[in-house]
Amino acid sequence: MLLNPKTEKFDHLDPRSRELMQKTIAYFESRGKAQLKEDAHERRWYADFLKFLAENEVFATLLTPQEHVVDGDADKRWDTYRNCDFNEILAFYNLSHWYAWQVTILGLGPIFMGKNDAIKKKTAQLLKDGGIFAFGLSEKEHGADLYSSDMSLTPLGDNKYVADGGKYYIGNANEAALVSTFGKDSDTDEYVFFVADPGHENYDLVQNVVNWEGYVAEYQLNGYPVTDDEILSYGREAWDSALNTVNVGKFNLGWGAIGIATHCFYEAINHAASRNLYGQYVTDFPHIKQLFVDAYARLAAMKLFSQRATDYMRSASAEDRRYLLYNPITKMKVPTQGEEVINELWDVIAARGFEKDVYFEMAAKDIRSLPKLEGTVHVNMALVIKFMANYFFNPGEFPEIPKRDDPADDTFLFHQGPTRGLGKIQFHDFNLAYNSVDMPNINIFKEQIGVFQQFLVNAPPDAQQAKNIDFLLAVGEIFTLVAYGQLIIEKYQIEKFEDDLLEQIFDFMVRDFSRYALQLYSKADTTENQMQWCTKMIRKPVDDHERFLRFWENHVHALKDTYEMNP
Repeated sequence: MLLNPKTEKFDHLDPRSRELMQKTIAYFESRGKAQLKEDAHERRWYADFLKFLAENEVFATLLTPQEHVVDGDADKRWDTYRNCDFNEILAFYNLSHWYAWQVTILGLGPIFMGKNDAIKKKTAQLLKDGGIFAFGLSEKEHGADLYSSDMSLTPLGDNKYVADGGKYYIGNANEAALVSTFGKDSDTDEYVFFVADPGHENYDLVQNVVNWEGYVAEYQLNGYPVTDDEILSYGREAWDSALNTVNVGKFNLGWGAIGIATHCFYEAINHAASRNLYGQYVTDFPHIKQLFVDAYARLAAMKLFSQRATDYMRSASAEDRRYLLYNPITKMKVPTQGEEVINELWDVIAARGFEKDVYFEMAAKDIRSLPKLEGTVHVNMALVIKFMANYFFNPGEFPEIPKRDDPADDTFLFHQGPTRGLGKIQFHDFNLAYNSVDMPNINIFKEQIGVFQQFLVNAPPDAQQAKNIDFLLAVGEIFTLVAYGQLIIEKYQIEKFEDDLLEQIFDFMVRDFSRYALQLYSKADTTENQMQWCTKMIRKPVDDHERFLRFWENHVHALKDTYEMNP
């Protein structure tokens, strides 16, 4: 279930993809943990990593859609399935290195979604040459509020323009081959995407806004010359490119959290299982076993959900947009679960988590950043809530989505179309998944779902509560949990993994449902009627101590000393 870089063979991938994954692991393991930590502490720019990527054409192979390949290489494609493996590997070793990949994906989005074929061809060549890319969207005064963008593109006539304005918190913008930059036409106020070159004299690299080995830039364009040759998209198409790029790129956040939490899990179990206190090993204490079991179950659930969400991403079409629900859950719910895993592991290893020589010390800070990228969890939760009515009360019919592990080019991601109409998107009946399994904790969870549906029918948010994002966030947490469990069960039906794992996952899911119900109950503006329904949602999972001990031995304690990064 968990990635072990020293034993994983990547047999599920084609030969070229397998080679890239194994070479990347070898790169990190050959450098070792001491060098990894020294570079992180010294905030050393990872030029050697970028050299490795260039020499092996890693980004070119993984991030060039087949239709734009310049050298006829059949292994080059945009394959979300294998990209998730690469996501996990990079974050497993260092989030700063993952970040270079993540923001390159964002920078490529507006290029490959646009209509400028010359730029697409140039970009494919730049990728082949080892280039990285950047996504110039957010601004210092407005964050990711696209409506308020101050970056201006002023027409000069004869297909020439001049760009003025600043961008803030832009990864890779120090050394990107091209920076996809979002702004407005100063004459028409229409949105526009164009590319900028950090090497140009009118591109002012102001600063790195974070104290990190990665570079998160503030840059300023001062009378920067632009022609039609650099324009990617205009008007509504530019707006849609911005949001659709986020759909593609921010999906990586969940996989980043999975990689970080997995490495931390190995460090924690190795430390605790070999440490003797008061005459017994730390892992003999009942509360330590509970923390580890919960951490493993949460981590497994993160991965199972994200794998299934990948199937929906790869199978998406103009007629099937269900990915637009599962995508924000991957970039919001999965990273926050990653934080919970780290918190549980930190309660086990205590002060060891602060020590300079462990991966955990670096990861404990990095994991906090993932849910806060793209304007915090709130942005994604507000998006998720738009789907709730149709999800629960207006299901549609769709063909069953299979496991999508085929080596295919995911072309729809660059042709997603208009971003409006989210409230009209339908989903298949979630009960199909929940009713396919008869297990004690899942049955309790189903009862909780039933009560929540009655809450929505009999005590729905009133007009005032519907305007209160704090209230809606609590409602959204419960809704998210239902969709989360649905995809995990679907994954169970595909993979047929152990029943103990599924039941242990729903052990914490039942508890989480109760916790969110209590939070909703405690909101200042929750009515008496709503409070009564909330209390009915609070349930306790089945106490199956034998299952717990089996799970502890077979899944958790069995991982002791199975992975340690090379020194």
